[in-house]
Amino acid sequence: MIQKIRLYAQLIKFEHTIFAIPFVLAAVFIVEKRLPPWDKVFWILVAAVAGRTAGMAFNRFFDLPFDRLNPRSKNWVSVTGAVKAGEIIALAIVSSGILVFAAYQLNKLAFYLSPVAIALLIIYPLGKRFTDFVHLILGAVYFIIPIAVSVALKGSVELSTVFLGLGMAFWVAGFDIFYALQDIEFDRKVGVHSIPARFGVRKAIMFARTFHILTLVFLILTGIYAGLGVIYFSGLGVLAGFLVYEHSLIKENDLSKINMAFFTINGYVSILYMVFVIADIYIKL
Repeated sequence: MIQKIRLYAQLIKFEHTIFAIPFVLAAVFIVEKRLPPWDKVFWILVAAVAGRTAGMAFNRFFDLPFDRLNPRSKNWVSVTGAVKAGEIIALAIVSSGILVFAAYQLNKLAFYLSPVAIALLIIYPLGKRFTDFVHLILGAVYFIIPIAVSVALKGSVELSTVFLGLGMAFWVAGFDIFYALQDIEFDRKVGVHSIPARFGVRKAIMFARTFHILTLVFLILTGIYAGLGVIYFSGLGVLAGFLVYEHSLIKENDLSKINMAFFTINGYVSILYMVFVIADIYIKL
């Protein structure tokens, strides 16, 4: 059982949950300006983890025809058969069910809207087959996260969470472009759509830079409409520095540091954003 859990964790790259969860908690504090009842936080986190698990499982399942041909993914547990295709889709369905159940525990509106999240999780991997801007579909998944938090806690959508969602959407879309740079030649060969495959490395990097500039713009608007203060906006300066450093690692003629830019730097961005939000709320300067 432990070995199977480890295989499932490898399948969905559970460690990448670090990208989403800190932003979820940041949204909680932005909406409530304090820590809400623990049962609310618990079900929000259950929904977030279940949603991400379902999304990765759907992604692995629908990408199997491509992953079996891609040298980069030849050792993935979905490709080697360590986790069977039937297990992958079962994990996706069960996780989707847990997401819906968690939403039901929060309130009726969250429950009624939960299928929208699941639909986006399915559309993203399929989008690689028909649009070069598939990265924005992944961005749409992250866009609804803070909005879902607002619905879960307030039963309505606060404007600050819309701006936070837009910031998250362009942040994720930007680094997803970097991730796609690894497979640019393979994607062109087999017909997988992406911005790098369509426009080339140089223009793809420009798209990512533009998206991350928009990220900072929307995070500034988040702070303004959430009534946040000095610590928050100073923190955005730090995050801007991390994003600049991330982009300095990716060069048109040198893509060797993609993994560091993709995982390490963005992990710091996510965690630090949460820290700055919470610090600003509890420490008034």
